[in-house]
Amino acid sequence: MLEDCKSAQERWGGVHRLIDRWLDQRRTLLVRFDELKEVCDAELEAVTKPRIDAFSELLMDYISAGHFEIYPQLRAEAEAFEDDDALGLADRLLTRLEMSTELVLAFDEDYASPVRCQHYLSRLPAWLDRLAKGLTERFSLEDRLIARLHAAHAPEARASSGA
Repeated sequence: MLEDCKSAQERWGGVHRLIDRWLDQRRTLLVRFDELKEVCDAELEAVTKPRIDAFSELLMDYISAGHFEIYPQLRAEAEAFEDDDALGLADRLLTRLEMSTELVLAFDEDYASPVRCQHYLSRLPAWLDRLAKGLTERFSLEDRLIARLHAAHAPEARASSGA
């Protein structure tokens, strides 16, 4: 039994560290978003392609980590605990997350090349407003995923629920 507990701690503790790194990545993304928004609000013409690229790269990395690392790990954890309710919630939330993923991909495409960046620079303030709304919803949905699919299975949560 102790070995099972140790194995579970190693397995899900690793998920916890992965989530922590991802949430740190989110904080960095938000800092860069705020910096880009400030420059955009102060003097739109001062926004450079490298600044947009740096933000877009962080954004794409964050989205990719969610889709290819975090969400599959959370699903695997819920499956391991045979938590069908959590898996149903995950399916519903992941469908909703796709909308903000599409928004991010469209932003990245609009500013992918120097020509496109120049062409769409005047639209950047509106883009940042749309991204702010989309990312706010995305972060809320992701937090719900983490709470239901991971935090609910943490040893402390299972102990308090009598599991």
